[in-house]
Amino acid sequence: MTTRVLFYVQHLLGIGHLARASLICGGLVKQGFEVKMVMGGAPVDGFPGPGIDVSYLPVLKAGCMAFNDLADETGKQVDQDYLEDRRDRLLALFDEYRPDILVIEAFPFGRRQMRFELIPLLDKAREADWSPLIAGSVRDIVQQKTKLKRLQETVDTLKKYYDLLMVHGDPQFATLDETFGLASEIEHMIIYTGIVSADIPPLTGPQYDVVVSAGGGAAGELIMMNALQARALSRLADAKWCFITGPNLSENIKNKLAVEKAENVTIETHRTDFRALLAHANLSISQAGYNTTADILRAGCPCILVPFSSGGETEQTHRATALNKRGLAKTIAEEGLTPTRLAEVINQIADAAPTGASSDSGSSPLALDGAEKSAKVLSQALKRKKLNL
Repeated sequence: MTTRVLFYVQHLLGIGHLARASLICGGLVKQGFEVKMVMGGAPVDGFPGPGIDVSYLPVLKAGCMAFNDLADETGKQVDQDYLEDRRDRLLALFDEYRPDILVIEAFPFGRRQMRFELIPLLDKAREADWSPLIAGSVRDIVQQKTKLKRLQETVDTLKKYYDLLMVHGDPQFATLDETFGLASEIEHMIIYTGIVSADIPPLTGPQYDVVVSAGGGAAGELIMMNALQARALSRLADAKWCFITGPNLSENIKNKLAVEKAENVTIETHRTDFRALLAHANLSISQAGYNTTADILRAGCPCILVPFSSGGETEQTHRATALNKRGLAKTIAEEGLTPTRLAEVINQIADAAPTGASSDSGSSPLALDGAEKSAKVLSQALKRKKLNL
């Protein structure tokens, strides 16, 4: 009998959570699981990928006033009736699908805005007569919180509802206790899966020497505009550059890039062969999000990371610093980013690296098989739970 997995993911601003969840679901499908992804954000072209059934909840995204505000697809702030309707649809979907495994991405470490539907979902799963396995899915480096009450609330939620917590990282690189102060209290629940990444696909579009990207693009203005100006100041000014804006970069910035770009600069919104693009490039300039750095590591591409740190964000800085210490990246802090400084670091990499595509493409000192390992972790955990019932 096929094992059914219900995988909940909510992206509010960027597409990082959705991209990682899609790879994990793809790994589950390859291992023979039947997967239904419950997506709470707006549809995004290319996600979640083949073989994965998707159920869309009424769209929620980050509002314009604050990240904790919730808006509908048009940007209008939602009311209580909208939230209750969405919650009821989610609970009905759970009852109808009757999953053997329920996976919830990010919560309770993040996505607290979704408590209105996730706590009822977790209550229903715990009370279900078929006793589904309940698993959390979280990246290796989380946003650091200092309030003990908030940390304890996360621990209490995990202990009350979850059977295990998949941490998608290599413990030789980063462990959860580095960014979550009460990790020792849930140590018995934690299983490291390795970093979630994907194989390098065939190159289906043009090849470039330098690739500049900013994930979904919502916070990409700083890196895009500085890289565009740094190009002319660097020794790679005559190389072929490609700027991948992402779907959420503002139209105003896209227009500025188009007006100011040189002849050897190409601007694209998205490349389905992004990992192949990196594998054939001599340099990547990007932020330090989980998925982007996983792609860079998989491709073996020399890189400059400018970690996003606005609004008190710490996750990307922690990751970029760790990669820098291992000699796997050059880093520039957002507050220190200027075209001149970026050009200097570009020149350092250009002087040190041979020309042509990266010779280390596809190799990495870190475990990058997180999607495949997640499937094995869930399969083994489900067997153990059934034996203990």
